[in-house]
Amino acid sequence: MGVPAFFRWLSRKYPSIIVNCVEEKPKECNGVKIPVDASKPNPNDVEFDNLYLDMNGIIHPCTHPEDKPAPKNEDEMMVAIFEYIDRLFSIVRPRRLLYMAIDGVAPRAKMNQQRSRRFRASKEGMEAAVEKQRVREEILAKGGFLPPEEIKERFDSNCITPGTEFMDNLAKCLRYYIADRLNNDPGWKNLTVILSDASAPGEGEHKIMDYIRRQRAQPNHDPNTHHCLCGADADLIMLGLATHEPNFTIIREEFKPNKPKPCGLCNQFGHEVKDCEGLPREKKGKHDELADSLPCAEGEFIFLRLNVLREYLERELTMASLPFTFDVERSIDDWVFMCFFVGNDFLPHLPSLEIRENAIDRLVNIYKNVVHKTGGYLTESGYVNLQRVQMIMLAVGEVEDSIFKKRKDDEDSFRRRQKEKRKRMKRDQPAFTPSGILTPHALGSRNSPGSQVASNPRQAAYEMRMQNNSSPSISPNTSFTSDGSPSPIGGIKRKAEDSDSEPEPEDNVRLWEAGWKQRYYKNKFDVDAADEKFRRKVVQSYVEGLCWVLRYYYQGCASWKWYYPFHYAPFASDFEGIADMPSDFEKGTKPFKPLEQLMGVFPAASGNFLPPSWRKLMSDPDSSIIDFYPEDFAIDLNGKKYAWQGVALLPFVDERRLRAALEEVYPDLTPEETRRNSLGGDVLFVGKHHPLHDFILELYQTGSTEPVDVPPELCHGIQGKFSLDEEAILPDQIVCSPVPMLRDLTQNTVVSINFKDPQFAEDYIFKAVMLPGARKPAAVLKPSDWEKSSNGRQWKPQLGFNRDRRPVHLDQAAFRTLGHVMPRGSGTGIYSNAAPPPATYQGNLYRPLLRGQAQIPKLMSNMRPQDSWRGPPPLFQQQRFDRDIPEKEGNTLCHHPQEDTIGIKLL
Repeated sequence: MGVPAFFRWLSRKYPSIIVNCVEEKPKECNGVKIPVDASKPNPNDVEFDNLYLDMNGIIHPCTHPEDKPAPKNEDEMMVAIFEYIDRLFSIVRPRRLLYMAIDGVAPRAKMNQQRSRRFRASKEGMEAAVEKQRVREEILAKGGFLPPEEIKERFDSNCITPGTEFMDNLAKCLRYYIADRLNNDPGWKNLTVILSDASAPGEGEHKIMDYIRRQRAQPNHDPNTHHCLCGADADLIMLGLATHEPNFTIIREEFKPNKPKPCGLCNQFGHEVKDCEGLPREKKGKHDELADSLPCAEGEFIFLRLNVLREYLERELTMASLPFTFDVERSIDDWVFMCFFVGNDFLPHLPSLEIRENAIDRLVNIYKNVVHKTGGYLTESGYVNLQRVQMIMLAVGEVEDSIFKKRKDDEDSFRRRQKEKRKRMKRDQPAFTPSGILTPHALGSRNSPGSQVASNPRQAAYEMRMQNNSSPSISPNTSFTSDGSPSPIGGIKRKAEDSDSEPEPEDNVRLWEAGWKQRYYKNKFDVDAADEKFRRKVVQSYVEGLCWVLRYYYQGCASWKWYYPFHYAPFASDFEGIADMPSDFEKGTKPFKPLEQLMGVFPAASGNFLPPSWRKLMSDPDSSIIDFYPEDFAIDLNGKKYAWQGVALLPFVDERRLRAALEEVYPDLTPEETRRNSLGGDVLFVGKHHPLHDFILELYQTGSTEPVDVPPELCHGIQGKFSLDEEAILPDQIVCSPVPMLRDLTQNTVVSINFKDPQFAEDYIFKAVMLPGARKPAAVLKPSDWEKSSNGRQWKPQLGFNRDRRPVHLDQAAFRTLGHVMPRGSGTGIYSNAAPPPATYQGNLYRPLLRGQAQIPKLMSNMRPQDSWRGPPPLFQQQRFDRDIPEKEGNTLCHHPQEDTIGIKLL
């Protein structure tokens, strides 16, 4: 499922699920950075119990960021990861548990997608390097200016895969980081920390879900635990709903498309490598002091409140006159299942279902129309009723033809609009644009650091007039070409490269024309559509996939070996007779070992992360598995426009052949490589103030060799088994820093121990229900009968987590203070000097002003998160009011929720 597309659709359809995070920034005193005290109450007016980190969503942006310079070496990468975790921790401030999960060895169904991504990344990286060198040579040949080429080793992000030395070093660094914070940070004082590194099998988010499922099945579990999960993947929303926990929130960076990226050649913004002209860099600032600054701010975080999404879904899925009892929990499970049809990490989406075409809405409408015939829900605790799913799919199949035709009409209409827009822009483009000191600036930004000062305005005006006179004049009778440019009298032949129409990828399937099914199977599967046996095989594999994915989300991995053996999906109209298809999976399967997975997902170009004899299997022409590692491969656009949207046509790895080839090279592994190739488990850490500390220390002192039950009364109901860790962190032992720039921990009081989740029989079913004793959060959405029951009272929406937050109140003394420290015109924004629009005065949002005072608006929902109340600062952090406030600093109203006092917070 495309993350941006799904999140864009979700946030537009259910806008109230999103809340901006209030983030308290670290302060500086005499050049010393003072960290945020996370032991204080959460400024977001909510207290979270558990914080879960899907670490791969942190590792990737910290090691190879897109919007800032990349770290110079591995040590800087580790520090960036530490700082990112610190920032998240200061926002969420968990009180019971921090669970950090790194992707381990994935199920075979996921490995196919990982293989496709890594082969693509390798191919695109090599192509980008060749293109970059070509453009560089062309620019230098024409006399262009480019900065000297940096000689540095390119960071291969493929190393962020279990079994590599990088991941092994990351696990060591995180152990040190946890010990350091438990020793020194007051916010971590009573926290239980669990680290599940890359040696523990399973995807990070699914290891987290497995932990939650197993703890929910214990008698000591608190059903009102408030969970917060960090990650940007779309499937985290589905996984959060699948837990049926009433208090579940997701925190993620706010998605901002089209972030500016510097050119890979000249490091300037505004163009890509292929468009680089080798122009000298313009001076930034009076003394070029802003040369290395990036035109983008630090990313903001947002909360996704799944309890509000549950409210939305309850309203949308509630149906009257059902032949069975309506159950909102079962309806939400069905909604999660239907989302799988538009795409997930394990199956291609059906050709007729696209998120951007509101496919989920279409499925929900069909579901509500057909549910009276099905006689019940589609799923139950992760198991699928195929007879009822068949009715939904065949209903979609009836409208497939019209869906394809409408898609074609919409695409043609969009192309026409884009063509007309390009013509309009060319026609309306000015003959010249003033440059230098006469360059147009946005209102209020003339005095910005990057603006130039006119040293000789008269000379600049003269040069502009000369430029205007030298440009060719256009008479009213001049004819224009089709692109909007003036045409000479005799006319010229239009060049092909000047055409407005962009080349469209060839589409041999043509789903909008009759015979689309026959062409689809012939082009994609190379079989005739009349081959009913083959079509049945494709449908059966897809149905197995749907059952496997739902089981994976609700019960855990049903089979480590299963995978969908085709690159494309069948049509919805092919789902006939699926009710009798088997949906059982082989039991007792085991995951790959880390180095085996590397052999299954890496291209030959990333073979340097493997032992030499293993690497040779990827490149030796005489290797028995050389066909698994093609140097080049086709990418089928499959009706899309860009290569990254297409399907990488890679051969599937035959597990039996792979294992047979590896048997010959296993003896070549060194002891260190053998250690990295073994599967591990989770490690639990506590500090000296935690109730478990003395219990664990006693286990090490007695040398217990058998697993010991975790006492739930000492750690907020957590249950499982403890076993001694050979590489344990123990009190009074020095914890050496794996990062040279960080100090060793010489006065350690932290202890660590191996932790294993509660175990259940293989056929045990975790019930997908809300637990007894769970309290639903107060409703956030406006009641449907509000007009009838409100007695004329105006509806006040809840804008954050706390519905009782008191509004800001200003008295005359506060206005006098604000008028003193905030003179009119001190802002630096584009509209800083403009008065608010008249509509904002409705509802008495502004109090009467004294003469000469500035308008100070009441705190509104669209304010920046860090501008809201965060409590009064300690006395040693309070600042006096100065007249000369730097323009880059903002001034924010602050209102203490328990007192009727007014303060000013300088950010």
